[in-house]
Order: sequence, then structure tokens, then C-alpha cells
Amino acid sequence: MALVPALQPGLAGQVWQTPRTSWGHADLSGTWSTATITPLERPAELAGKESFTAAEAADYERVVVERTNRDQRPGDAAADVARAYNDFWWDSGTRVVPTRRTSLIVDPPDGRVPALTTDAQQRQAALAELRKLRGPADNPEDRNLWERCLTRGVPTAMLPQVYNNNYQIVQTPDHVVILAEMIHDARVIPLDGRPHPPAHLRFWMGDSVGRWDGDTLVVETTNFTDQTNYRGSTDRLRLVERFTRRAQDILTYRVTVHDPSTFTQPWTIELPVRRSDGEIYEYACHEANYGLEGILRGHRAEEKTAAETAAKKSPK
Repeated sequence: MALVPALQPGLAGQVWQTPRTSWGHADLSGTWSTATITPLERPAELAGKESFTAAEAADYERVVVERTNRDQRPGDAAADVARAYNDFWWDSGTRVVPTRRTSLIVDPPDGRVPALTTDAQQRQAALAELRKLRGPADNPEDRNLWERCLTRGVPTAMLPQVYNNNYQIVQTPDHVVILAEMIHDARVIPLDGRPHPPAHLRFWMGDSVGRWDGDTLVVETTNFTDQTNYRGSTDRLRLVERFTRRAQDILTYRVTVHDPSTFTQPWTIELPVRRSDGEIYEYACHEANYGLEGILRGHRAEEKTAAETAAKKSPK
């Protein structure tokens, strides 16, 4: 059995034995929750502060929970359409990560996403200009993949979100399956040493190949489509994920993001996720959902109103 320092409160100074499958691999199976109020990037007001003290973490949690529970219900006629005006409607968690870090990004040390390359800045500027010309919902493809219920993508499906912050890991001797609750994405990851497919074959969630490095599962994912966008990334995106069981109820997820077409340097996120006693629920969403239809109909109505207003103002 491998021995590692325990992260669980109350177990300081003790060692913990990594559980194993019947075939000898570290046992990562189970349902895990990524819910946390720790932000991806370190807030500007916390610049230079890598971690909270226990007292600071408790105070931060109190402030965030009070703010999100505040009734933000608008007073207009659309008040009950979204029905998302306080924390009752969300499931983003109430605690910081167990390490008490002030950001999920651990590299660069400033806890911020690296600067974009010149090419990436130009791509974003061109996209913004296009949206000015035709609006945000000219056609379904103008909306993101998550909103269209196609996929949450990787690594986004593995990171904290506003709800459905759960995923389930199932292991066999030669495969690992990760089922994300958000948009019910399932990643089937082979462990048999096979290479990635040829570069012309592209996938929504990329192609993932895994291997064991001691008791850590290492997964490399490439072959993304040019429509899979993580913070502006391109089809050159490459992810290296590491899953390590740290305690009975803690699994450390670490991912390094590589895309030389978008970011000036690779960067790394680390998220200790907690075991969940709950189950994975159905995410009842599909590409033809009524929400997307409503977005497109709403934009057509805005275009009609704008055209009618312009016609009234034009000289007769």
C-alpha cells in the first residue's frame, strides 16, 4: 500500500493508505463533487496572497454565501422567467478548496490565466466585430456548445460550475470512464498505450489516452475540433490531466493547458475535489431545447423592432 499525508481535517500527522482495485491500481472510483467558491483566477484584491488562513477562509465563505443568498429578484415583468435570483437556484458550493488557496490556478504563481498571444487577441477582436455586425444570435452556431447542450467540453466539465458539479469515475484494468453530470458527457479513456489517432480526426472532447504514473492517473487529450473553445483555445489545445487520491474523501485533479496559438505559456489548475454521497442525475437537455429556440426567436423579434423603429425615423 502507498502511504501519503492525509488532507482530511483531524488526521494531521497520520498517514493514509491508498485504496486499490482488485487488479492493483489506485482506486479512484466513486462520485466526486467539484463544487467550490474558490475562483479559477486569483482576484485582484488578493494579489500576492497564495492562501487563506483558516480564519480568513471562514470569513471569505461567510461573505460569499451571504452575497449569493441575497434576494436579487428583479422588479420587471420577466422576474420569474429565469428564476435564478439567489443561491437557492444554484449549486456552486459554500466552501473554499481544502488547501485554502485563493485561486484554482497554481501556475503561473500569480494565479492568473497567462496573457493571450497576438494571434489570439486578433481572433477575439474579429469575433467581437462580427457580433457587432450581426448580433449574438444570428444562427444557432453563434451560441456556445454548452448553451446548445452539445458538450461542456474538457477541461470545463471537470471544473466548478454553477450547478451539476459532479462526476463519476468507473475503472477497469484497461479503461477509465469519467461520466460528467453536466450535459451527461462520458469520457472513455484507454490505458493500453495506444497512440492518438491521426491529426485529421477531431472530436468535441478531444481524444484522451491514459497511463499510470505510480498511483496517479495521467491523461493526455489532443485532437480537439476547431469549435471546441476553452477560453479562446484552438484545435492545437493539448491537456495533461493528473488524478491522485489524497485521502478517503479527497481526489486531487490537476490539469495543464497547452495551446501555443492562444496562450503565451502553459498554465496549470489544481482542484481537490470531495467525495459525494449522492448520485449522478440526468441532465435533461438536448440541442433542440426550447431555450435555444427562445433565444433565436427573441433576437428575431429584436431585429424586427429595430427595423420598424428605423423605418419610422427615415424621411418619407
